Amino acid sequence: MGIDLGGGMGYIKWLGVERKRTHSMAQTDEKHALTLMASEAEGVDPKLIESGLASGEIVLPKNTRRRRIKPVAIGKGLRTKVNANLGTSQDRADVQLELRKVEAAVEAGADTVMDLSTGGDIDEIRKAILDESPVPVGTVPIYQAWIECIKSGRPLVEVTGDEMIQAVRTHVEDGVDFVTIHCGVTLKSVDILSREKRVTDVVSRGGTFIFEWMCHNRRENPLYERYDEILDMAKENDVTLSLGDGMRPGCIADASDKAQMDELVTLGELVVRARDAGVQVMVEGPGHIPIDQVEANVLMEKRICNGAPFYVLGPIVTDVCPGYDHITGAIGGALAAAAGADFLCYVTPSEHLRLPDIEDVKEGVITSRIAAHAGDIAKGVVGAKEWDLEMSRKRKSLDWPGMFGLAIDPQRAKALKASTPSSIDDVCSMCGEFCSLKNLRSTLRKK
Repeated sequence: MGIDLGGGMGYIKWLGVERKRTHSMAQTDEKHALTLMASEAEGVDPKLIESGLASGEIVLPKNTRRRRIKPVAIGKGLRTKVNANLGTSQDRADVQLELRKVEAAVEAGADTVMDLSTGGDIDEIRKAILDESPVPVGTVPIYQAWIECIKSGRPLVEVTGDEMIQAVRTHVEDGVDFVTIHCGVTLKSVDILSREKRVTDVVSRGGTFIFEWMCHNRRENPLYERYDEILDMAKENDVTLSLGDGMRPGCIADASDKAQMDELVTLGELVVRARDAGVQVMVEGPGHIPIDQVEANVLMEKRICNGAPFYVLGPIVTDVCPGYDHITGAIGGALAAAAGADFLCYVTPSEHLRLPDIEDVKEGVITSRIAAHAGDIAKGVVGAKEWDLEMSRKRKSLDWPGMFGLAIDPQRAKALKASTPSSIDDVCSMCGEFCSLKNLRSTLRKK
């Protein structure tokens, strides 16, 4: 079966039959090919992914304008995926550094990356990342409108609705696979927040921009008003919409409040409209949530948003750990994944402190992968428990190469063992000659 995964017009061979390729045929054929590859990678029946795509409980982000990339299916019954946020700031805008971060994230096992650049030539950066990344790429187009407004010398609140929509179009036509759209922040949100006593108000960059724009212009959010235009663009290029949580809580004191819940209801309505338009859609989730509310938040999203894949930002379960928020995020991420969340946005040690460096990116991805896998064990994802079982067998037999091969971070495991070697070859320096596994094995052999 020869499939050109690149999109565009031409000819394909499908089950040995050559035929002229229309745009709609190309999308259908490509999606089928991606589904087969994704199901093979997941170890599941292709019908599970096909059924999930049909119901909207699974998405497969891949812009038809992109060339060949790793197919990544996100949603019900599949392995919990991990995203790595990358991108420049106005203080640090180095394209080559961001490309090295892409490489580090993918090597560490990230399933997707997002370019959140706000500094430098963000068009150049986005295109470079799209060219470099072998995995799906996401962006937040509203940042484009924001940056271009600043460059023109105008205040942010003078960005027009046309400019916001054009930013989405630019990203879609550049080949971005999924886009975050903050269309759930509405005039009703402004009214609710004006009456609520939030500690941290609005912490989402995109959400804050839209909120300030509406307050200044006394008009509805253009991304909400012109949602049908966005759906048309997404449909044309099979771009997945990630409905942004602009009203997400920025501290655990604000978690699960009326502003957050009202936005979630709006996003649920927009999920239905996207599905009716034939557009893939997922929903972004809360940032700071105390441990006892994580499961409830996942269940509410699944109920209100009709089972749409849930993309959680952490969640961070305590506010007092700057420098260790990759750990607070992993705790929340494991709980969320176990409860049914489908997609974890990584948190790095530099969260709340600085732009992450390459080592932060790697550590953030690995930590989030640990959380995702812990959740997968709990929800019975195919192959999750088997991975741990095989590791246990290798550990029992003191098969060190086998253990390293199964480790989530083989290089770190090897380096740690080698840094303090035992005087006895087949054990580690923790127990040495008193290794329980080795000694018990000797005892059992004597019986």
